[in-house]
Amino acid sequence: MADKSSRKASDQDLAAPGPDRIRNVVLVGPTQSGKTTLVEALTHVTLGQGRSVSLSVAPVVVEGTKVNVIDTPGYADFVGEVRAGLRAADCALFVIAANEGVDDGTRELWRECAAVGTPRAVVVTKLDHPRADHDGVVRAARAAFGEKVLPVYCLEDGALQSLIRSESEDPRRGELIEAIIEESEDETLMERYLGGEQIDEKMLVEDLETAIARANFFPVMPVCAQTGTGLPELLDLCVRAFPSPPEHVPPEVFTPEGKAEQPVSCDPDGPLVAEVVKTTSDPYLGRVSLVRVFSGTLMPDASVHVSGHFSSFGTDGHEDHDEDERIGALGFPTGNQQVLAPRVLAGDVAVVGRLSRAETGDTLSSPNLPRVLRPWSLPDPLLPIAIEAATRSDEDKLSAALTRLAAEDPSLRVHNDGETGQLVIWVMGEAHAEVALERLHDRYGVSVEQRELVTPFRECFLGPAKGHGRHVKQSGGHGQYAVCDIEVEPLPEGSGFEFVDKVVGGAVPRNFIPSVEKGVRAQMERGVRLGYPLVDIRVTLTDGKAHSVDSSDMAFQTAGALALREAADAAGIAMLEPYDEVAVLVADDLVGGVMSDLSSRRGRLLGTDQVGDRALVKAHVPQRELVRYAIDLRASTHGAGTFSRTFAHYEPMPEDLAAKVTPREHRSAH
Repeated sequence: MADKSSRKASDQDLAAPGPDRIRNVVLVGPTQSGKTTLVEALTHVTLGQGRSVSLSVAPVVVEGTKVNVIDTPGYADFVGEVRAGLRAADCALFVIAANEGVDDGTRELWRECAAVGTPRAVVVTKLDHPRADHDGVVRAARAAFGEKVLPVYCLEDGALQSLIRSESEDPRRGELIEAIIEESEDETLMERYLGGEQIDEKMLVEDLETAIARANFFPVMPVCAQTGTGLPELLDLCVRAFPSPPEHVPPEVFTPEGKAEQPVSCDPDGPLVAEVVKTTSDPYLGRVSLVRVFSGTLMPDASVHVSGHFSSFGTDGHEDHDEDERIGALGFPTGNQQVLAPRVLAGDVAVVGRLSRAETGDTLSSPNLPRVLRPWSLPDPLLPIAIEAATRSDEDKLSAALTRLAAEDPSLRVHNDGETGQLVIWVMGEAHAEVALERLHDRYGVSVEQRELVTPFRECFLGPAKGHGRHVKQSGGHGQYAVCDIEVEPLPEGSGFEFVDKVVGGAVPRNFIPSVEKGVRAQMERGVRLGYPLVDIRVTLTDGKAHSVDSSDMAFQTAGALALREAADAAGIAMLEPYDEVAVLVADDLVGGVMSDLSSRRGRLLGTDQVGDRALVKAHVPQRELVRYAIDLRASTHGAGTFSRTFAHYEPMPEDLAAKVTPREHRSAH
């Protein structure tokens, strides 16, 4: 039956006759749920074995309709690939193994899809597993996703039977029919059904398909990839019930200047608007872009305008850019391969070569009518990894390689910390970091070593103090002579540095007063206790001495630095550490554990708010206590907790902890 309803797509099949004959379906679900195996069984395309960490596309033609089946990773670390798959698709299949159940990550994805009205279905896989419990998974799915999740087939002797067409007294049939009738536009249907009237099966099926397309009903489809059970029915659902691209609401569109435009129409004759949903950087082939076309027709060797305006939408980590490029050949993706595409219509997905500047999330449009699509949302990467090149040769190649990785993966951020001097990549988790470093090595031949993350500590005065700086050297010939007296006062956090000149009588010549300030500033940068920047002080120059021959700019710089160091010794120096404001979103029953954990990290709780059915816990926490928080929170909440962090302020460290801070050797005072 499966061979009759679907066939492996060939070169001739893949150019869809029109947008209404295309379906874009993404598979989401936890790792080991059988997504990749299901895609291969549906499309007869081999995607490859091993850990799936990126999305891939395989097409299948079902009775003249092209179905692009999009496989996504199940690992939580690769949610960026999942979000890209959701952007490329018009509907989603939530894949759950019959021997497992619904995990918290899948619940979160369901909430996200519900928020934007994505049509979806639940697919129960691994029916042949010894511990398979189809009915138990259906109950779990309904508990997690809602009462509109219902089976439309029952399993009898290893085969699927339609509940609508069944003549049995199965209570599931009555529940299904009532649920369909509730969604029907015929308001008399329920009364007629309850009155005993036999409702036409064709009408029920049509109402069911309409409810699925409108995301008002979510069918449960049992399948077994190994035996083929349920595969024809699943493909039939994709073609008959899921919406075509013209029925899907497109992303918001803007001009490059940020002006909102009318929504694009999925019309092959309209202006070109497409989006790069995935970028692969190959050291030999350059950038290869997977593109979803929302409007117009993409032609090979055509000129396109490439727009990336991430800052306009509050997205960090990528520079804005606008430029025209000529694309190369077009291809339809078939797993790890592709076939030549004569053209790509609105609604379809294709592979584009030779786009040297395009990044994941960029918009392709007509050069004479440039447009920008609103980027899809991505969670911030919250696990920092400090790296440095293993050798000088690696150092020469590292910057370019990281630029390519960031263009490929918008969920990875690269940060050169000017204060600590470290190169930091921000990732979603340990698996994400592992894959990023593997790609650096395997694709670009760059080896890196991980380093302990340096916290950007600062130093401050504990109280007011005076300092005397005397720099006198007489060794024959031109000597050095400078003396200055200063008073130092601590200022409130964030005040910065103030320099006040109160010299009278020309004790310090006017031309050397800026030299004293310059020396003080330089010493502040080098620190006075452990080599970290000294902040928030007012320095008043009160007196000094000069020599008509031996005084110089450098001599007074040195004297200013010496005076500041003497004042620091007199006043005492506190170490300041940065605090972030952390907001943790978890289920109500996990709040106690989260609050206790934050307190153990020296966090100061700010309160909780209710956000839907979950709680938002806020706290101020030292940055050095948050280095592994992304990993720890995921483990303690089984993937159900999420958090955000933003810089809050600096606070003095407890002295017992400050005494353990490692000095900054490269900033030590001379």
